[in-house]
Order: sequence, then C-alpha cells, then structure tokens
Amino acid sequence: MDRIELADFLRRCRARLAPADVGLTAGPRRRTPGLRREEVAQLAGMSTDYYVRLEQRRGPHPSTQLLASLARALRLTDDERDHLFHLAGQEPPRPHTPTAHVRPGLLTVLDRLVDAPAQVISDSGDLLARNALAAALAGDGLTRPGPGHNLFRQFFTDPRAAALVPAEDRPEVARAHVADLRATLARRPDDERLVALVRELRAASATFAELWEAHHVAVRRRATKRFLHPVVGLLELHCEILLSPEHDQRLILHTARPGSPSQERLRLLGVIGVQDLRPESDRPEGAITPGVRPPHA
Repeated sequence: MDRIELADFLRRCRARLAPADVGLTAGPRRRTPGLRREEVAQLAGMSTDYYVRLEQRRGPHPSTQLLASLARALRLTDDERDHLFHLAGQEPPRPHTPTAHVRPGLLTVLDRLVDAPAQVISDSGDLLARNALAAALAGDGLTRPGPGHNLFRQFFTDPRAAALVPAEDRPEVARAHVADLRATLARRPDDERLVALVRELRAASATFAELWEAHHVAVRRRATKRFLHPVVGLLELHCEILLSPEHDQRLILHTARPGSPSQERLRLLGVIGVQDLRPESDRPEGAITPGVRPPHA
C-alpha cells in the first residue's frame, strides 16, 4: 500500500468535485474548491475520522468494499478506480465481472433526477446508489447504499422493507424477486457471493425457500408498482429499468402519472425527505431530526 500516493490521489480527486456534481448544496462559508472531507466520507458511507486518516497517510488498509464506495463517492472513471485499488495494494475488479463501481455518467444521471425516485442496483440486488427521493421513499434505516444493503435480503428478512409494499401485492413482488435472482444465478453459477446469498435466504425465509423450489425464472422488466409510505400514503408508480451494457447493473426509475394523486404524494415526499416524524421521545438514538435532510447517498 502506497500511503503517500494514495493520500495525494484522494485529495486531488476530492478537490476537483463541486458539491453540485454529487447532488449536494454548497452552503455558506466554503472557502476552498472541491468537497469537504466529511462530505466524501458521508457519500462513501464511512466515518470522517477514517477518511481523514487516509488523506493524512496514516490510514489502515481499506477493504475492497470501502475502495468501491470511495470510487463511487469521488466519481472515478474505470481507470481511476483501478489506480485507486492499486495504490491501496488491492487487485481491482476484473473486466466483465460484477462490480460495485457505478460509472460517473450513470451517477450524474442519478443526481439530475430530483423529482423521481431512482436507484442503481446490481443484478444480485445490492444497492449501489440512490437519489434523495428514493431514500425518502424507502425511509430512514433503509436508505444508505453500501456493503450488506441488498434489496432482496431486506424484503425477505426485514419487516420494514416488506411493509413498504401493500399486503395484497407482496406475494407477486416476492415471486418476481426470486425469479429474477434465479435468472442471475443461472448466468453466474460460480459466483460465490451469489450462491451464499441464495443459501442465506433459503435458510432465513420460508417464503423464499418455497418460491425458490418452484423454479420460476424471469428478469425484471418495466412494471407498475405500489408503495405504502407511512406518511404520504399509497403511491402507484411506473417502474422503468435500464440495464448496463454488461447487464450486471440496473438504473431503476419510478415515475407517477401526471396529475394523479400519486404525483402529488411524490411531491410531498420530496418536501418531507427522510425526516422522522415521530415524537422526539419515541425516536431511537441517532435518528434523523425533522427538518434535516441527510447527504445524497
């Protein structure tokens, strides 16, 4: 690991980005160009102290997952991402294999979609990036991309994720999730992480295990989906799915029919954001305070 070169590379990549490039507002008293260290840390889903130590040439060896998060936060190209991995003493992802790195152009599209929930996921369900409105739709606790945040795992093992779907729609959503995951495993039967995810879900969820045995196979396409938000209520949204050239990443965009009640509720959701509207005494420690929006993930 070359700590000196790694620190210099991180500083230069941070300095070339404006807050608007990553969906943040500049705010007052910004004397120097580029992002602040704490902003990069928040975008990468890591502690500010850890990131500061990397820039100060005294950080530990970052993991591959952390390097992938930094590459996304700093909007690195594929070549720059590989350089980051090499400086950290890690082998970069091989070409044509699934990767957590989202291309800067795709992230730019995501940042521009301010009035529609949008997110980038892998074909195995890992949440790679999402805009502020998608975070608001999912709610506090289900918002930040990063290691372990898998949408299939959340749906089948986290009651909060299942509760976002109306009860009468859950059987069809569950079937679609499992059929999609089966199609992915058929393309990559030797993917150890994917095999482990299927094994985990078969053990954790009787519903998943039963649907897996049914052997339905179908790649997710466009659809109409319904979400049951605890504050704004029921939203009926059109879901459009755009595939990457390698088909291992998907940009998922949700839009409401113009003039519909769902469009008005989506606008309200954009105002509310991911505020926790429960009384302060009922909020868990560390919950988001009303009126304060988290940084773009």
